[in-house]
Amino acid sequence: MRYAGLLYRALNPVYAREPLSGEGARRYGGRFNPKGMAALYTSQTVITAIREANQIGTLQPTTLVAYEADLGPIFDATDATALGAEGVTPEQLAADDWRLKMLAEGKAPTQKLAERLKAAGYAGLQVRSFAKGATEQDLNLVLWDWGAELPARLRLVDDEGRLG
Repeated sequence: MRYAGLLYRALNPVYAREPLSGEGARRYGGRFNPKGMAALYTSQTVITAIREANQIGTLQPTTLVAYEADLGPIFDATDATALGAEGVTPEQLAADDWRLKMLAEGKAPTQKLAERLKAAGYAGLQVRSFAKGATEQDLNLVLWDWGAELPARLRLVDDEGRLG
């Protein structure tokens, strides 16, 4: 699939000056990227982005950014048939133990899926949010390849230069 439209990300203000870096995910790993693989976790709505950034405890200070996106190809992990073809179930995507598996085995199954998809040429994947309060309509795009040019163009919306 191809995604064209706005995406959102709620950042810790400490990292707000580098909203396109993916460095934190590369350094620590995430549900859909192993350590060493940069990723940009974005959401298709503002409320989903806020839920994603504040999954533990009370709402913390957050810098909300928007991106204009024209991205492809994107793997649609909301499509059970496509997911099944990759040998993965929706329950495996949602499993809360991915961090424990990463620590115990080096990589969680969702991280291995991300590596396979990136190697197959996908710029990222569309997946539902697993944040508290999210529904199946709350969607994220996790990106592994993005830049200023097609086929995976992502532009920060900062027309007034507020992030310096």
